[in-house]
Amino acid sequence: MTATDADVIRELEKLRFDALVERNLRAFTDLAHPDLAYTHSSGTLDTLDSFVAKFGSAYYVYHRIDHLIEHVTVVGDTAVVIGEMRVDMTAGGIRRELANRSLGVWARADGAWRLLAHQATAKR
Repeated sequence: MTATDADVIRELEKLRFDALVERNLRAFTDLAHPDLAYTHSSGTLDTLDSFVAKFGSAYYVYHRIDHLIEHVTVVGDTAVVIGEMRVDMTAGGIRRELANRSLGVWARADGAWRLLAHQATAKR
């Protein structure tokens, strides 16, 4: 049985959140597209470079991420992931518990899927 693109994206989503919690910067950057746009629920927008700098300096520390994927849509070389996230993290020295809706966008470039965009929105 071969994996569908949606199956591959589901596994990549797991790997990216595992990399964040495990503080594995290399694993995260290997999954990310160079043009990454990472929008946090606070409205802060990070590029790949700014996210890597903040993550590497422990500005962002992810203690736990529970990510529920509700739906993966693949159209050509683009995949959109809709889900929910419960996050226990420290940002800028402040510990936070977050409940977010999430949107992930993956693009296939040179035969490999890369995270192109992330958008978190606080649930009310």
